[in-house]
Amino acid sequence: MKARLPKGYGRPDPNAMMRQVQKMQDAIREKQAELEAKEYTGTASGEMVTVTMTGKHEVTAVQIKPEAVDPDDIEMLEDLVAAAFNSAVSAADKEAEDEMGKLTGGMNIPGLG
Repeated sequence: MKARLPKGYGRPDPNAMMRQVQKMQDAIREKQAELEAKEYTGTASGEMVTVTMTGKHEVTAVQIKPEAVDPDDIEMLEDLVAAAFNSAVSAADKEAEDEMGKLTGGMNIPGLG
């Protein structure tokens, strides 16, 4: 005699799976919008140069202390601005990666974070 299994036993419910995927997509979109609106700050050389930017990598402020300005060494100031910018980008990207990792359970989904 064959045993009968309850309906759907052993098979995933495609509708439940689609609802779960939709829920995850909504959570990801919400988190992306939150991260894009947030501001990140990067500094260089003991806060001689500070760059503030959004999660969309749009610079909103650059602050340069007067001591950082040496008319004979403009190249150093340029390097400090670049370093501060890169520091802010790194902070934004790290938080996006960490937060998206929490939502996706560590799955690597292209185009996120």
